[in-house]
Amino acid sequence: MKVILLEDVKNVGRKGAVVEVAEGYGRNYLLPRALAVAATSGQMKGWQDVKAQEKAREDRELSEAKRLAGKIDGAMLKLVARAGESGKLFGSVTSMTIAEALKANLKITLDKRKIALEEPIKSLGTFPVPIKLHPQVTAILQVVVAGE
Repeated sequence: MKVILLEDVKNVGRKGAVVEVAEGYGRNYLLPRALAVAATSGQMKGWQDVKAQEKAREDRELSEAKRLAGKIDGAMLKLVARAGESGKLFGSVTSMTIAEALKANLKITLDKRKIALEEPIKSLGTFPVPIKLHPQVTAILQVVVAGE
């Protein structure tokens, strides 16, 4: 029996794959649990349409990420923070602080989870901060932390 998998099934295949399974396994396990649908010609055409729409969406997301990376790469973001005489900050610059500054200064709205800051910045200076916009696109933002 040929089925189209709607979910990943261990030892059978990944979501979207058309696989051949035993008749009883397909009818008694996969179909009732909505893990798969029978691979009829109508289902195959519908699934191809869904895959085409998903591919188009992914392409749009990738192009948008590349466009945004072009704006972010090489940009300098200046933050002012209180610091001691040794250059150590009273507090720290976090990904949330950087996201708010990006929105205020560069008019770019980003989720703080996309800012791949390993540790909060706790001293004065210039720091390269990677921003993960898409699994394939990472931009580097230069963050300058200056004292008051």
